[in-house]
Amino acid sequence: MSMTRREFARIMGLAGMAGMLPLKGHAAGRQPADLYEVPSFGNVRLLHMTDCHAQLLPIHFREPNVNLGVAGARGQAPHLVGDKLLQHFGIEPGGIEAHAFSYLDFNDAAAQYGKVGGFAHLKTLADRLRDSYGREKTLLLDGGDTWQGSGTSYKTRGMDMVKACNALGVDIMTGHWEFTYHQEEILSNIQAFNGEFLAQNVFITEDALFGSDTDYLFDDFSGRVFKPYSIRELGGVRIAVIGQAFPRTKIANPSRFIPDWSFDIHDKYLQELVDQVRAEEKVDAVVVLSHNGMDVDLAMASRVSGVALILGGHTHDGMPAPTVVKNSGGETLVFNAGSNGKFLGTLDLDIRNGRIQDFRYRLVPVFSELLPADAGMQQLIDEIRAPHLDWLNEELAVANDLMFRRGNFNGTFDQVICDALREVGDAQISLSPGFRWGTSVLKGQMINMERVLDQTCLTYPETYVREMKGSELKLIMEDVADNLFNPEPYLQSGGDMVRVGGFDYVCEPGRQIGERISEMTLDNGERIEADKTYKVTGWATVGAQSEGPAIWDVVAEYLRDRKEAQVDKLNTPVLKGVKGNPGLADYANQVLS
Repeated sequence: MSMTRREFARIMGLAGMAGMLPLKGHAAGRQPADLYEVPSFGNVRLLHMTDCHAQLLPIHFREPNVNLGVAGARGQAPHLVGDKLLQHFGIEPGGIEAHAFSYLDFNDAAAQYGKVGGFAHLKTLADRLRDSYGREKTLLLDGGDTWQGSGTSYKTRGMDMVKACNALGVDIMTGHWEFTYHQEEILSNIQAFNGEFLAQNVFITEDALFGSDTDYLFDDFSGRVFKPYSIRELGGVRIAVIGQAFPRTKIANPSRFIPDWSFDIHDKYLQELVDQVRAEEKVDAVVVLSHNGMDVDLAMASRVSGVALILGGHTHDGMPAPTVVKNSGGETLVFNAGSNGKFLGTLDLDIRNGRIQDFRYRLVPVFSELLPADAGMQQLIDEIRAPHLDWLNEELAVANDLMFRRGNFNGTFDQVICDALREVGDAQISLSPGFRWGTSVLKGQMINMERVLDQTCLTYPETYVREMKGSELKLIMEDVADNLFNPEPYLQSGGDMVRVGGFDYVCEPGRQIGERISEMTLDNGERIEADKTYKVTGWATVGAQSEGPAIWDVVAEYLRDRKEAQVDKLNTPVLKGVKGNPGLADYANQVLS
């Protein structure tokens, strides 16, 4: 499809998108007629992107219909979906803004409004927002998960995204999936990056400290691997940007790739750093560029004082407005800018007398039909992709339904992966990680290898088939559920529930660990017994490397044989204790209470 600005304005009715957000009353102010005309305000502009997952081209990406909040998070952003999310942020249903921020009528709306993201289109938008404000008063910040998630990032070991971010003009970044390459590759990529890579919470391990190859350390005394913060002078004021990498990297991802580095939240060290830069650097505002995940950011904002803003990532929550968190030092504003290059957060700050007096914020969606591609960036993308086109473009199967991954439980593309694992591995049960990255394919479109790689492309893709007792399966399910639903945010990992194939279960998110998962039943109706052994297949082992073929080859084999991608049964759990939860919508009546 192709849509002119005038046609777009007519569809919008010139009233759809949320406007620049003033400090008081987040519903005030609406957008001007042109979606991409952002009025200038204040003396500093921060542009924020995160979790693009190496998507260089425009894509479709469906937002979740299940994002459950438990305990104090119930009913609070980001745990709102569908109509409840639109109501909370004052977004009119049925328009392009509702499409950008919710899953509602996704297939039809995506066909109408086109794809989102794409670095050539993002480049056009970022340049426009910087030039119109004054480049000397702007920063472009990247929250990480940038070097992973596509076939080209796998083939180039993330260097494709380093080049793209250099061309985009990223000033500062932090990381998470960046750490799923080998240490030497990570350090090489950072050296090639034109901006600064910041992470206050990554330290050398004690065993590695006395090794001979630690010249890369930023600070021998503290043991910090990377520079913790950067001071920038913009618009006549001094800004401190502190990097916060994903704290559970060595739990959620293979530690064998980064054996010499340790990760944690380290909010005590963060508080010390905030106090230090405020006292010694005489800054007017402290900004944390975080990859904690939004729930962890909210908790950290309540426990660490002196931080004006947290620009967050990891959980892929596209929030049209920040959450205001009170703490012992005042208030901290917590933002999250979605994923896949779909949004560019635009935050204008009025900073005077040593503090932020006011601000305006807009999470600007990147609709590729409305933003011309930057010619230089497009040429770079074409050059990056050229050696791999035969692999990426192989056509595998037609999607007989909307194929997506995003939500606390199985999406349709997750189910295809699980079904492929079971069939190719001749197994009763399949397990697939609850990753939140992965693009969407509209009903009737062709699934090519590139779309499969969008769902599966990581640096430890090997599959396994092995015997597993029912009790072991239950333990795995309980452990992942606790990572997702633990009421203490610092104990959450930020992903979603493990995807399953071949069996169903009951899940009660509000219970304690060991009590959330029950009534596990095979597809044939047979109850899974604790002492009985089952043939289980899966992929992406965090411990020792598995020996089976790469997951994308397994899925490709399955789709080639079928020619059509169709989900006959979606293995989603029956839920207990979540009735009326605003983080749950359109869930096929599988709610008991």
